[in-house]
Amino acid sequence: MHRKGRRLARVEVRATIGPPAALPYAVFLERLNGKVGNRLGCLTRKTHAFAKQAALWDAPFGLTLYDHNWLRPHIALRVRLAEWAAGRRYDQRTPAMAIGLTDRVCTWTEFLTMRGKAH
Repeated sequence: MHRKGRRLARVEVRATIGPPAALPYAVFLERLNGKVGNRLGCLTRKTHAFAKQAALWDAPFGLTLYDHNWLRPHIALRVRLAEWAAGRRYDQRTPAMAIGLTDRVCTWTEFLTMRGKAH
């Protein structure tokens, strides 16, 4: 770890045993696993929430992924603003915003009232 004063400037990752991993940080996967386990009772141990049918698994899992990618800004994806705007130093972004699928944080109301595409 490299610091500038009291702030962390950067982290250097080195492989100590074996070849370097392509993605050394499992933080993103662990965060998603934690969120999915927290939101879906059927994944936790010793629970009364069962998902014995595909529909009972697919619907809540899909909603959890939607919430994770479109509704909740992630602190690691925020962008520093050139000037403070309305008392904010950073522009909050969701994963969907970070890869360019949308330009704003979506809401549950938008999702629930969205019309499907006509085929």
